[in-house]
Amino acid sequence: MDGFFPIGTARARTLKSAIGCVGVGLHSGARTTLNLRPAAAGTGIVFRRTDLSIDIPARHDAVSDTRLCTAIGEGEARIGTIEHVMAALAALGVTDLVVEVDGPEIPILDGSSAPFIFLMDCAGVVELAASVAAIEVLRTVRVTDGEGPDAAWAELSPADGAGLEAELSIDFGATAIGRQSLSLRVTEESFRSLLADARTFTMAEDIARLRAVGLARGGSLANAVVVDGPLVVNPGGLRHVDEFVRHKLLDAVGDLALAGAPLKARFRGHRSGHALNNRLLRALFADASAWRRVEEEDVSAMPGASVRLPMAAAAA
Repeated sequence: MDGFFPIGTARARTLKSAIGCVGVGLHSGARTTLNLRPAAAGTGIVFRRTDLSIDIPARHDAVSDTRLCTAIGEGEARIGTIEHVMAALAALGVTDLVVEVDGPEIPILDGSSAPFIFLMDCAGVVELAASVAAIEVLRTVRVTDGEGPDAAWAELSPADGAGLEAELSIDFGATAIGRQSLSLRVTEESFRSLLADARTFTMAEDIARLRAVGLARGGSLANAVVVDGPLVVNPGGLRHVDEFVRHKLLDAVGDLALAGAPLKARFRGHRSGHALNNRLLRALFADASAWRRVEEEDVSAMPGASVRLPMAAAAA
């Protein structure tokens, strides 16, 4: 295995030092301050609303809303758009961290995971003196939305090696997007090079409707790709010709990180989004015969498993 995600090592990891930034929420439009703070082994990933003094664990069963983002918590004690930072944490193997925000949503920054990767590279990643169990998928679990050939679906099945294998296809009516697909083994290196800088996107005709229902209030060409039929409205165009499917797969990595432990699995999906990704995790954990917890000694014996520091830690 040529990198970390999510079982390149069985050691817990956190940041070497705290680091933060300020930005606006994509949907709320609220200006918020984000701080990533090191945590002790066993803490897990915890989101903290500092304005409310409330902690919310980063788990699939804490998800309360999946409309155009993944949100955890209920009512006023809610934190939205957590998927991009969750994807970055998973890619760098960070298992224990407190993610502080003083408002209802994680800052969108440029609409991708790249700014969060940059922050963590600046802070440094360190190993902790504790092992991390993983979740191994033992049999296929599948969820669907709709019927016939146009149905959306997502599934988790046993993987051939360590870590997460991922395959996703999308199909949009806008000709600038159309049909795209991507398949890869998700490692730190592949995430950095193929997924991290892929931005969220929307259709130009949907913007007024979204704002009318309280969404996309902080959206702009600085943090989202806007598509108008065959055209990409952003002056700089796309970062990659298949940026749309790359971002959808980035989202899936972040959503699946809410398993609460690294996954040893193969993920496949067609037109899957936040709702199906969360339903998939709920279906997996509802079936005790479909998964098992893999402890440190089992992880080291998995085909393809290796022990290495992520790039940020190795350079520290």
